[in-house]
Amino acid sequence: MMNKLVSILILLLVLFAGWKLFEYWQETRNEPATANRETLTPVAKPDELPGMPYELQPSLDAAEQQGAAALQNWLKTYNGYLQDPRRAWIELDYCVMIAHQNPSAAKRIFGAVKARTPPSSPVWPRLQQLEKSYE
Repeated sequence: MMNKLVSILILLLVLFAGWKLFEYWQETRNEPATANRETLTPVAKPDELPGMPYELQPSLDAAEQQGAAALQNWLKTYNGYLQDPRRAWIELDYCVMIAHQNPSAAKRIFGAVKARTPPSSPVWPRLQQLEKSYE
């Protein structure tokens, strides 16, 4: 009778230790994914990106509302006033607008934006999202 009680107790201790080991393994297995999520650059809000005078925002909004041709004209007109990362974001918007009508131009513009955008840029996550479509 005593041997059976000791055997049951040992079995319960082994099961408890196995369960705790399994919990620990799950926590350590998920740590790298959590760490990567924390170190990724957060997705930027386009209006908060530096590189464009605030006075140009209303004309940019109007050009985006009017479509790809208007945005292209806006980019030609105000290109000298724009800097990255805001310029890159606007050019990516333009790529998305013209992708169906002129895929080769969209790929060319995407390639130019990608070539000058470092991985530390707030635009980089968006580049990664669009990369499959334009390469």
